[in-house]
Amino acid sequence: MQHKALLDFCLRSAFAALGLWLATGMLEGLHFNNAQTLIMAALLLGVMNAVIRPLVLIFTLPITVVTLGLFLLVINASMLLLVANLLDGFTIDRFATALWASLIVSFCSSIAAALLGGIKIHFKIHRGE
Repeated sequence: MQHKALLDFCLRSAFAALGLWLATGMLEGLHFNNAQTLIMAALLLGVMNAVIRPLVLIFTLPITVVTLGLFLLVINASMLLLVANLLDGFTIDRFATALWASLIVSFCSSIAAALLGGIKIHFKIHRGE
């Protein structure tokens, strides 16, 4: 069971790295020195989202409820900025860049969750007869 959890973490980190790589190509102001820094950023982002983000979500629950969940965008961008501040060779110029990058990474992570079983997607096709 532990092997599956580790494999899931590695696959989710790979999708996060893909999202960061795509964001680097799509956004000005997001820079990585090399591929190793990109992979380290994805791994660190995964650890931050597993450890620090739940605590932040609890403390910011009132404002998240008042904003109907839109404050989650700020939290995601802040996690990405925190990773950039902790990791040499990874820079984000502006908060807006971090916001858009976090949306791209979240989209790629959603695909990973769907593929790995975190999100169940069901399709039903109804034929009109």
